[in-house]
Amino acid sequence: MNILVCLDLSDSTDKIISQVEVIVRKSAAKLWLLHVTEPEPDFIGYKGDPKAVRDFLEDAFQQEHEQICNIEKDLKNKGLEAASLFIQGPTVESIFKEAKAIEADMIVVGSHGRGAMYQLLVGSISEEVLHKAEIPVLVIPTHERD
Repeated sequence: MNILVCLDLSDSTDKIISQVEVIVRKSAAKLWLLHVTEPEPDFIGYKGDPKAVRDFLEDAFQQEHEQICNIEKDLKNKGLEAASLFIQGPTVESIFKEAKAIEADMIVVGSHGRGAMYQLLVGSISEEVLHKAEIPVLVIPTHERD
């Protein structure tokens, strides 16, 4: 069984990983840890130094790559089968592309539980994945409940 675990590398990552560990220990599935980094938008009229921008993005990508590799290493040290994927592209489309490539049996996403106004203005990756997926999706709430 292949489980694609989508991580945004925020504070919610630890909650998602701990829940997924419980599932994997019971099913002997392989975890595919996916972090998708969105391409930076082009700002009209932005006159910044292209090298400075490239250097900044390179540092940010390197830190994110190291972070997901460390999660993979930690899971392997716990005896779990895991691999990390770090890609750049549109988030939802990239999730489905990778799910197909690894023949995922399930997609795991976290839900931050933001308010209705945020959903209206920005949307939700987990909601979009849930509605468009052709395979089971597990949504793990990562926010505190009242």
